[in-house]
Order: sequence, then C-alpha cells, then structure tokens
Amino acid sequence: MEQFLTYMEMLLEYNQRVNLTSIKERPEVVRKHFLDSLSVVKAVNIRGRGIDVGTGAGFPGLPLAIAFANLEMVLLDSLDKRVRFLKEVITALGIADRVQAIHSRVEDVGHLSTHRERYDIVLSRAVARLNLLAEFCLPLARVGGRFIAMKGPSAHEEIEEARPAAKLLGGGEVECVEWTLPGIVQEARILVSISKVRSTPSQYPRKAGIPAKKPLV
Repeated sequence: MEQFLTYMEMLLEYNQRVNLTSIKERPEVVRKHFLDSLSVVKAVNIRGRGIDVGTGAGFPGLPLAIAFANLEMVLLDSLDKRVRFLKEVITALGIADRVQAIHSRVEDVGHLSTHRERYDIVLSRAVARLNLLAEFCLPLARVGGRFIAMKGPSAHEEIEEARPAAKLLGGGEVECVEWTLPGIVQEARILVSISKVRSTPSQYPRKAGIPAKKPLV
C-alpha cells in the first residue's frame, strides 16, 4: 500500500509540471488507474516477465509490478518525459532490480533479440485499434505467452477486424473478459487476450508509420 501511495503522490506532483494524466483527484487515480490496471489478473496469470507497450505514466505495468513482487516488468514509451518520470518512481519504490523503463518505439524494440519473443505477458492500454496493437505487441510475446489489450465497450468490432492479423502474427484464439469498473458511474471494460502459438514472421512489426497507413486485415 505504501508503494501505491508514493506512486500516486509522485504522479500528481510531477503532473503539475509535465502533462502525464488528465486524472488529478486521488480517488479517481485509485479507480481509473490502479484498479483498472490490476484488472489484468482477470485475463492472465501474472508471472514471469512482462512488458507494457505505450505505458504512458506507467499503466497498467507499474501497478502490476507493485502488486506482484515476483514479476519482472519493462515499461516502454516513445516519449522521454514519461520515461524520466517512470525512472524516478522506480528508484523511489526500490524496485529497479526487476522493473525497467525504456525510451524507444515499439517498432524498433520488436526487432531486438533482447526483447523479441522474450515476454510471458505483453500489455497495452494504449489508444490504438486492436489490429495495430497486435502488430506491435505479438512479436514481443514468447510462444506460449499472451498479449492483453485493455479496451472499452466498443472493442467487439475491433476484435473481429483483428482476428486475421492476429493469426498472421502468430496469435491463436482471441478471447474476451468483460467487466465493469466500479464507481458512481460504472464503466464497461473488455480485456482482449490473444495467445501466442507460433513465432511471428520476421518482417513484423513493420517500420514506424507503415502499420497505421497500411493496417493488417
């Protein structure tokens, strides 16, 4: 609990100088960031090594790393200001031995031997369509691992659109866990889980900009 409080206070203080989140009230940080992040446990066993793609201010990867002391986690983001913040939090929480923040594009990291097909769990709460996220994230999952995308209630259309891309990228069944974020206004959520059943073809992910212009269908 103390680590979560430290994280929250650092987030709110840093957010006064650098725009990290539009959520500025403590109860809403707990609900929309911490509880939402921890919902991943509904879709996958938290173990081994994970990577959070497009982590932003650390969600969902950092709350999961705090809650599960045996989890190794990489927090990946393309904006240096976010990564600098995350490195400060990781140091303050004393978890630098198993949590790392990296400033890079996923299109580049996905081709590095130190990251490609190295992760048990690949996570993303990023705002992008599922077929794009699949191209970014499935290459990072080891065979036998899982990619979890955190989505809102409109995800079903994206899921059907992404099935061919997931198969092409080495993904297996696309499964969904529907749940509701509690609060005065309850919010529907969908966790999309794609298993990794075979290696991703070496040409994926494609170079930055190409997936958005020519999405896999």
